[in-house]
Amino acid sequence: MNLKVIAYARNGHTDKFGIPRQSRDESPILTRIVFEPEYNVAEALRGIDGYSHLWLIWGFSEVQSGKAQNGEEWSPTVRPPRLGGNKRMGVFATRSPFRPNPIGLSSVRLIEVKNGELIVSGADVLDGTPIYDIKPYLSFSDSHPEAVNGFAEESKDYHLDVVWENINRDQVKTSTRVLHDSYTPPADIQREIAYILSQDPRPAYQDNPQREYKMDYGGWRVTFSAKKSTIFVKKTEKIKK
Repeated sequence: MNLKVIAYARNGHTDKFGIPRQSRDESPILTRIVFEPEYNVAEALRGIDGYSHLWLIWGFSEVQSGKAQNGEEWSPTVRPPRLGGNKRMGVFATRSPFRPNPIGLSSVRLIEVKNGELIVSGADVLDGTPIYDIKPYLSFSDSHPEAVNGFAEESKDYHLDVVWENINRDQVKTSTRVLHDSYTPPADIQREIAYILSQDPRPAYQDNPQREYKMDYGGWRVTFSAKKSTIFVKKTEKIKK
């Protein structure tokens, strides 16, 4: 079966580090679904604005097909980061990108249809991710409130507070405190960065409060550290093109 790329996702996630592990309805991050010329046909989107949510079927573009985390051939088990990176679980019991076929599935909120593009929120994809198909989300068949979440239940509400040690903008609407004034991204980018960091992009086995991490998002490089339940933003700098 040959899959055709019908569109590409465009957003601020230029770095794999920091991409949310799951699609989240409350995410402030917007993603544009930009169609390839062959599929950029108005009739193909007729009626789509009647739905609030969509399914995106996409490809893990940074993962080689059939490769496991260590670069070897496909493995039936993977090491989920949320479990510390040491405990193995069956690949089909996880949403790991290291799968026999590197295909992802995300439920996203449709914000608007604009100039032949779809603007969605909650997508957990890298900028430039190929989109293979788009389907409407149907609450009467796709939603199962009684569903059991397996080992993922333990981390479903996991989040950290975010403290900006260098800021000169108004306080963003997250669990964020402002300490000092300094050069920082625009308020909308700042809000999105705070959301990403609150989800804790670090693997669970990395818990050194002295270590500094770097994450690229929306044309900005963010340097941060973490201690217990708090992320500390140390520095933000514009990435030179």
